[in-house]
Amino acid sequence: MQRRQFIKLASTTTAFTAVGGIGWLLQSCKKDKMDMSKSISVIEGSFDTAIAIPAIVSNPSLTAKSTTASIIKGKTSRVFGYQDNILGPTIKMMNGANANINFQNNLAEETNIHWHGLLVPANMDGHPENIVQAGSSFNFNYQINQRAGTYWYHPHPHGKTSHQVFMGLAGMFIVNDIEEAGLNLPANDYEIPLVIQDKRIYFDYSLNYSPTSDEVMTGYLGQYICVNGIYSPYHKVATRWYRVRVLNGSTARIYNLSLSNGASYTVIGADGGVLATAENVNNLLLAPGERADILIDFSSYTIGTEIFLQSNSFNGGTAQGNDNFKIMKFIVDRQETDSFIAPSSLSAIVPISVTQSSYNRNFDLKQADHGGHSGMNMAMQHTINGKSFDMSRIDFSVNAGATEIWTFDNSGSDEIHPMHIHGVQFQVLDRTGGRNTLIATEKGWKDTVLVMPQEKVRVIMTFPQNKGKFVLHCHNLEHEDSGMMLNYEII
Repeated sequence: MQRRQFIKLASTTTAFTAVGGIGWLLQSCKKDKMDMSKSISVIEGSFDTAIAIPAIVSNPSLTAKSTTASIIKGKTSRVFGYQDNILGPTIKMMNGANANINFQNNLAEETNIHWHGLLVPANMDGHPENIVQAGSSFNFNYQINQRAGTYWYHPHPHGKTSHQVFMGLAGMFIVNDIEEAGLNLPANDYEIPLVIQDKRIYFDYSLNYSPTSDEVMTGYLGQYICVNGIYSPYHKVATRWYRVRVLNGSTARIYNLSLSNGASYTVIGADGGVLATAENVNNLLLAPGERADILIDFSSYTIGTEIFLQSNSFNGGTAQGNDNFKIMKFIVDRQETDSFIAPSSLSAIVPISVTQSSYNRNFDLKQADHGGHSGMNMAMQHTINGKSFDMSRIDFSVNAGATEIWTFDNSGSDEIHPMHIHGVQFQVLDRTGGRNTLIATEKGWKDTVLVMPQEKVRVIMTFPQNKGKFVLHCHNLEHEDSGMMLNYEII
């Protein structure tokens, strides 16, 4: 099958069901006949599979394993998971509680767990050098020491992170606290966690992770958009407000989230918890690693109304932003009375003054060098300040308790870089060039920030007392695995 034939077929797949139509298409794309990596346009399904809501647990035992899951309705795929299915449970704990999580690695390769956004000791953070060998275990023990928010966990072995996350190793980690409880936000059945990921799938329903050297540079994009491990799902809702926690768990794809009827929704939180004030938006960019905490009001809709959460096109450079596609469907199926009123004021967030900063650092993101890399087996590498990741090298040190301003300079690049810093939460000061403004989720505490081509983004942070080695890196995981990561040490 030629690429132009595949694109023609892909454009008509909405006429087929996820069982028949997708199967028919994939059968036409046999591994020895066609390289599916030559097409990255999203294929929409029929939205006839109920979404899976992960179990909510506290202090679970997690086992990384090869297992099976029904990603496409009626079909079985071999995946990775922290349970007998793709992904892992949603961990929910109170601020101040002690996390005591035993981790067993039953994969045939090394792995570990990074607690993305959590402020934990260096030896608990999941640094790439702190790996757990196949067949071994490790006990994570640390105190939850931060405000309520939507965090997450995923593997972080260098050169293998992108593959392991793509295969299914990820899960949400929700922290609650007394301040947030006082807001009386929608909870229980009215609080929906959404882990959005894109997958490539072969004709036999196996997951296809095989980036070319070009895709290491741009990021590996899949045609099948999954939510909580289910392709093209739906969720039934009542005529009331819902709290929706959204995590972009993709390795590279950015989503421009909107509702298909053009209605606005309310952004109340970002990576590090609720914002100072709520903000109504019609769309919101969410990069890999970022989270958005939103409220959707279904109270005015009639029974039977169907509304899609979708991604709109955006200006994303050469590899992303051209597609408009649906992600999942909400079906209003019952009448309920809801007295909830969305609060405009949420939390007292004190901005960190630039006068507190004792050091300004600049990180040049424009360079992409050629070179070998054993983990990805590719010929190209991304760099920061011209450096590719070296496990044993400390690139710079910061003082515990110090405040610093970091500038991520992407003004000379046409690549997209969501930059993530381990070990600290930061505030975004400003963005110059490109979009030249901050969006709703950038007005609170963050650990990951999207830096588009031609942009400079400044962030400010005060480092905690967790001394030791941490990393900063691009959360386009193909970029990270190919070298776009540095070590820093809190001293």
